[in-house]
Amino acid sequence: MSDVAMSSSARATIALSIHGPAGVLDLVVPSAATAVDVAREYARQADVPGIPLLQTALGERLNAAVPLGEAGIQPGDVLVATTGVHRPRRVTLLQAAKNAPESPALAAMIAWVAALVAALAAWYAGRAGDDVVRTVAVGVLLACAIAGVLPIGRHARQRAAAAPAFAAAAAFAALHEPGVHLLPAVLGAAGIAAAVVAGIGRALSVDDDEVSTVWIVSGLTVFACCAIPAMLGWDGRVAWTLLIFLSMMAARFAPSLAVDVPDEALLDLDRLAVTAWSARDSQRQGRRGRIVVAGDAMERLVHRASRIVTGAAAAIMVTMLVASPLLLHTASIDLDRIGARCLVFFAGCSLLLAARSYRHAAARILLRLAGLGALVALAVHLVAGPGASHVDVFLYVTVGLGVIALAAAVAAGRGWRSVWWSRRAEVAESLCGSFAFASAVVAAGVFRRLWEMTS
Repeated sequence: MSDVAMSSSARATIALSIHGPAGVLDLVVPSAATAVDVAREYARQADVPGIPLLQTALGERLNAAVPLGEAGIQPGDVLVATTGVHRPRRVTLLQAAKNAPESPALAAMIAWVAALVAALAAWYAGRAGDDVVRTVAVGVLLACAIAGVLPIGRHARQRAAAAPAFAAAAAFAALHEPGVHLLPAVLGAAGIAAAVVAGIGRALSVDDDEVSTVWIVSGLTVFACCAIPAMLGWDGRVAWTLLIFLSMMAARFAPSLAVDVPDEALLDLDRLAVTAWSARDSQRQGRRGRIVVAGDAMERLVHRASRIVTGAAAAIMVTMLVASPLLLHTASIDLDRIGARCLVFFAGCSLLLAARSYRHAAARILLRLAGLGALVALAVHLVAGPGASHVDVFLYVTVGLGVIALAAAVAAGRGWRSVWWSRRAEVAESLCGSFAFASAVVAAGVFRRLWEMTS
């Protein structure tokens, strides 16, 4: 054993085994030592002419100017001293994929893209007139859904999160027929298919899967909102109205349902601190008890709540982007059209205001996209919908630009973080929710039906 004499102030050392033409030499060097310093010491100890080159065990040459600690050399690594440069061994693509570290963020993004491609494939297969194309698409989507819920291989959680989307796409492709009157029943079947596959994935999963729970709740809700009006013979507007209103309400109640601390996880320090000294102490510092939560339990709670809130926000966004254009398209009578426009407007504004209270960045972005999607659908309907004139379009564009300018001015002045804006935004969110509830009665046709019955 030998130490390299360095004038470095680094205290950490690295134990290395260097294989070379003169045999094996064990050295303990500072982490700030470079490859040239270690090679020079090896040449001196092993009595080798010249200074050899240092390479890793895989044949990668070390940079002479980079310290070993910064080059990724760990204690116990094996280096090779040679006079020539060895090429690193070839690694196949399959071996590189197996040796690559897991990347949950990249896998989640790929799962989102795969779910979007599945939805597009279902839309194309449902509208295609060829039965062979539809059968093949349904078979491939079902196979992907079943393979995704199997807890085998890497990134099983991300695959299980995207598998219900493939099941819903397969159900839509198999049952879709031209005609708006059948669309609620088809979407209800797609929702129950997603809930079933999510339940299978939750049963097969080793750990708790919060995304599967969100899929189950969302699928059953879509099935109930779409299937019950279809069975009762009601118009499709009722289903779309219920979905928009429930999506708006879910943005308020999802965080409270996600953050749920069990009672057994709480520790009452006042009851635990029963010692002889505390028994003699009759003075109380205060009436408020000291209750804490264990660190690992709090970490698990935060991760669980984060996944639930993110999944709920994604479900809200998808529901709003699908139900808002359908409600505006199916509202053909003037009175129902007014209610549909008001419902979409107030629901979108309520989601935008509710997003400000979310501290989770992904959930906040998804809720803002949901609100903006509803407002964009309303703007397209107002500009290109039935009964739109040039004067109306000019008025809508002017008002929209004024709102955008106001929002940009407030955001540039950091007014979103002020207490004054928080109080006004809370009141505005409550008003939007109340107006959306009143608009839902008109958009569903209940108000018009009562008016017709009494007139």
